[in-house]
Amino acid sequence: MIRTTLRPLLYPRTRSQVIFPTRKFASATTSARSTFLTRRILARTTLATLITSSIALGSKIYADEEESTDVGEDNLAKPSLSSMIRAYFVFSLCSMPWLVDHAPDILQTLSGVPIIKQVTEGVVRVTFFKHFVGAETADQCIPLLRSLRQENKGALFAYSVEVDERQAIGTSTSSASIAVGLSESPHKRIVQEIMHCVDVAADFEADISHDAVQPGGKRTWIAVKLTALLPDANALIALSSWIVNSRKSLPRSAPESAVPFPGAARMEDLKLILHPSTSKLSKDPLSPEHLRQLKELYNDLVRICTRAKDRGIKVIIDAEYSWYQPAIDAFTLSLMREFNSSSPLSFSIQPLVYGTFQAYLRRTPSHLAVALADAKSHKYALGIKLVRGAYHPHEIAAHQRKDELSISPDREPPVWTEKKDTDEAYDQCVKILLSAVKEDVNRSKRTSINRVVQEWYADWFGVSTNAQPISHHQAAARSIKTTNSLPRIGILFGTHNWKSCNLIIDEIVRNGLGYRVVSRTSTKPNVSGNFLRLDDDVVDRLAIGQLYGMGDSLSNWIASRTVSNTPLLLKYIPYGALADVMPYLSRRAIENKSILGEGGAADERRRAGKEIRQRVFW
Repeated sequence: MIRTTLRPLLYPRTRSQVIFPTRKFASATTSARSTFLTRRILARTTLATLITSSIALGSKIYADEEESTDVGEDNLAKPSLSSMIRAYFVFSLCSMPWLVDHAPDILQTLSGVPIIKQVTEGVVRVTFFKHFVGAETADQCIPLLRSLRQENKGALFAYSVEVDERQAIGTSTSSASIAVGLSESPHKRIVQEIMHCVDVAADFEADISHDAVQPGGKRTWIAVKLTALLPDANALIALSSWIVNSRKSLPRSAPESAVPFPGAARMEDLKLILHPSTSKLSKDPLSPEHLRQLKELYNDLVRICTRAKDRGIKVIIDAEYSWYQPAIDAFTLSLMREFNSSSPLSFSIQPLVYGTFQAYLRRTPSHLAVALADAKSHKYALGIKLVRGAYHPHEIAAHQRKDELSISPDREPPVWTEKKDTDEAYDQCVKILLSAVKEDVNRSKRTSINRVVQEWYADWFGVSTNAQPISHHQAAARSIKTTNSLPRIGILFGTHNWKSCNLIIDEIVRNGLGYRVVSRTSTKPNVSGNFLRLDDDVVDRLAIGQLYGMGDSLSNWIASRTVSNTPLLLKYIPYGALADVMPYLSRRAIENKSILGEGGAADERRRAGKEIRQRVFW
């Protein structure tokens, strides 16, 4: 195997320093000025948006659906002119720090004024909604999924209903923003919608697959947010508080005791929910209603994962604010142990359930070590989505205020205060995880070789072709050999950072998981090649993800330079009615500053402007 660096594969970024935004709260003395500025900004942007929307609504957003036999960088379908104009407008607004920081407040204020509400929703719909959201329904996303696949991109499908940002920082008492209908149980409708999302993803994969029997080739996954699956997200906070309090009695020798807040999950964390009659510990602050809701949540998650297992679709459990995370981790661990443990008599996609690890949490390196050890000792496949983290300003604000949302017992905030510390933690985790993937690929190859040798030996020394049907136990033994070759680890690297993507590719090559070739059809390693070739057993364990509408230049570069039977790259595709995804859109605007970096939104705006000029004047 030729070892070389792929540093030239991704061109370097001039801006590598990324700084988390600091949340600014308007004081009473500046409210008049804020209102005046808000009106001026909206007056200007509304007119520009209405002009933009006339173009956006009249043109097709999706890429050209004509198939290409060679998906190189130059062969990727180019976005429409209307979508580039929309991108220019959206990132122009995201380049205004004051507007971005106050976007949730502005949207809520305007949405409460008759007539202005309709105008506001119309503006948001033809700009931010069309840029960051796939469609209003899962079925309406199919053309987008198809065009992405033709560009060598998969999809992480998500019904994006989440807790409102105002509730997250303690300035609102509302629950999740949900507009799924007039049902008395909107969270149940969301559960049903997620199960429908699984079916849409599976049907899409079946339609485009040349070999539907091969589960590893499926590259349409789904993402789930637990806060949207409860009538009251405070039940998760109550469970998290109980879990944090229960860890005070952990012996120092326990591996979990060394993990900072939010800690590392244990199966005992759900004992009050799964085995309430056997638990003797105090249930405070959990109320009977909390326990009922949490038990119902667990049952719904099992239903979702069972459907996903039957249809061969992977499930990503999204991370949320730290005050929810101990409870989310507990549910995720329980689901992993149940659904990521291959049955001897079944062949299933593995790992099925993924948990999300946020590098901006101080706990993540030690948490990852505990998770890897737990998966080995309990013999289940570990699914990990590694991200930097999306809630940094709110985590800092809640910790500084020391209100009921902050349940951390530590003096320091649960997140790193410096961006460089988050970057270092992310890079450290990348190296650990790709080393684990290398170990797992080698284990799988050894298992496959041993199985071939055993079967060859049996054929030559005593097994007749007219042998009687094998017994149940013999079938189980043979099936064990098959399941032992399945992946025991799966990684989704979520990042928009060019340096991190370079590191991921460097580590893939360094660990012998991929090699450079001179063309998409070549299989011979070549140090001067511009393409990265990956075998199926590697891609079954690896993926790189970016958000829809963000970092498209990086996404296109990766997709055009990787060669594999299934896409290495996934785009996170949210969908939902406008009222449902408003919290998501508000967070997307704020995250542009941290994800794209200082001046990153301006870079995206300039990139879109350059493309527009080339289209119009070339």
